[in-house]
Amino acid sequence: MKQVSKVKLVVVLMAALTISSCKSKNSNSNQKERKIIKEKKETYVLVHAAWLGGWQWGEVTKTLKEKGHTVITPDLPGHGSDKTSPKDITMESYIKTLTDILDKQDESVILVGHSFNGITVSRVAELRPKKVKKLVYLTAFLLPNGGSFFKAVQGVKGSTAVDNFYLSEDKTYALVNEDEIQNAFAHDIPKEAFDGAKPKIVAEPSAPLMYELEITTENYGKIPKYYIECTDDRAIPIEVQRGMYKGNVTKAYSLTSSHTPNFSQPEKLANTLLEIALEK
Repeated sequence: MKQVSKVKLVVVLMAALTISSCKSKNSNSNQKERKIIKEKKETYVLVHAAWLGGWQWGEVTKTLKEKGHTVITPDLPGHGSDKTSPKDITMESYIKTLTDILDKQDESVILVGHSFNGITVSRVAELRPKKVKKLVYLTAFLLPNGGSFFKAVQGVKGSTAVDNFYLSEDKTYALVNEDEIQNAFAHDIPKEAFDGAKPKIVAEPSAPLMYELEITTENYGKIPKYYIECTDDRAIPIEVQRGMYKGNVTKAYSLTSSHTPNFSQPEKLANTLLEIALEK
């Protein structure tokens, strides 16, 4: 009897060890799966604001790349290193620049639009819905079908940018009163830093500002959308931002920042973009 009991005990112990081993393997497997999901590498296409260029994303790009992600920061026509004359630029010029980039990608991207170019990324997403995994609006114009920049700013109060906005004599480009540019867009960075970037600021072609957005629920409407609001924004007041995104996005994030957190809080902005990538 004692011998039989010993045999039974050995069998029970072996069974317990086997079950424990299986659980451990399953647990390790699940942990590995979660780690793979968490560490999935994304491609971000970051679209700059009006008057700026791909250069505006320098510090944000650095953080995203350090995490192993691919980052594309194009210059739209007439901005950054692209010297196309404003009179030759339309919204189609902007759109083609971005659709050409998306067409070269093997997988869908996280498409980010800053400020005015929220309109641009909306149209691009409409045209290439399978190439856009998520749409992110950084204190940007998130407009309905038929909306335009000029329509959106009509009657807006409390915007230093709108109050100091004007068109050139030939109406081909737009500017903001030079004395108020930093106050309008980047009041929370040192003047020396702003003055260093100032020579890169360009005239904004006016034709895209007049473009009326064309989007559908079938294409654009099916893409998850996220909004990053900037509560100290003096270009697009926070009430205007919230009026555009409420009820229209999957989730909103908030930064206590001017219109350009890419300059004043680049690491926080990058971390917010990383959080959005993990959203289901």
